[in-house]
Amino acid sequence: MIVLLSAAGVSGAFAQGEADFVDRSWRKDVPVITWKNISPPFKDYTYFSHVEVFPFEFNSKTFSPVNAWWLSEAATLVYADEDFVRSRFKKAGLKNVVFLNKDSTQCFVASNDKYALVVFRGSEIWKKKEKFDFGKVIADLMTDVDIRLVKWEQGGKVHRGFKNSLDEVWDDLIILIEKLRRKGLKIWFGGHSLGAALATLAADRYSNTAGVYTIGSPRVGDGDFRDRYHVQNYRIVNNSDIVTKVPPAGFYRHVGEIRFIDGHGSVHDRIPEAERENIEVKHEPRDNYAPDDQFRGGLQGFVPDAFRDHVPLIYTVHLWNNLIE
Repeated sequence: MIVLLSAAGVSGAFAQGEADFVDRSWRKDVPVITWKNISPPFKDYTYFSHVEVFPFEFNSKTFSPVNAWWLSEAATLVYADEDFVRSRFKKAGLKNVVFLNKDSTQCFVASNDKYALVVFRGSEIWKKKEKFDFGKVIADLMTDVDIRLVKWEQGGKVHRGFKNSLDEVWDDLIILIEKLRRKGLKIWFGGHSLGAALATLAADRYSNTAGVYTIGSPRVGDGDFRDRYHVQNYRIVNNSDIVTKVPPAGFYRHVGEIRFIDGHGSVHDRIPEAERENIEVKHEPRDNYAPDDQFRGGLQGFVPDAFRDHVPLIYTVHLWNNLIE
């Protein structure tokens, strides 16, 4: 699902000395995940806390911890119903919200007079149901619509199912974001899981992308796609998140600069660390990390770490806590 959001209320920069107002009591507890609460929406969570202190950095040309947190919050929020999403974006100053809803794709676009966030909703397998089906999750992760590689107009080949899902909304989406761009807005993309894959493709297809932050993204295209992908893309990976390991690396490659959340919840750029440790990097240089399983305290509610680590709310809490450290 894709959601387009228009942000209007939060403005200004993170001023000199404003960090003095950051209160460490704002730190959030990492939720305990069980099979009962593994799936979004997370309506008890307070979205976009203290955005007046951390406004979105829409002109950023490098990795921004603030923007990583904003787009993770947005990617978590958009699993909820439309009214709930609108009210939370309004709180964050994103007062103009457009919702695109097609058969298998949903997206929110939120914007103000400076920037727009285009946020795709992830797979339905992660939405709250009467019972979380472990077997179906495994099957969907391996096939997710259609795993075959097909030609991508910008170069290389991509996951056929992901491309078809983006195509469902693209005609409506491009008209909307082009109107916003002509008003001078910077266009940013984001999403979690399937939503992350769609954001990766949409940001590449759109010629005026300011940047994209993906949360728990699967691999999207082949080596040729990766080699010619030049969008400012930051791919956030939480420890042993299972979705970041599919489809198979033999046919697919990740894109973007990785930021890795370790077992303690700290965020790292893992490529320099891998180089220092002389880890082999030539096969997938942008996917150079190893899970910190030794830091984990076992299963929480019998949920395997690989599934727990994919929960979008876990990403969001870790990114927030790192921001205020």
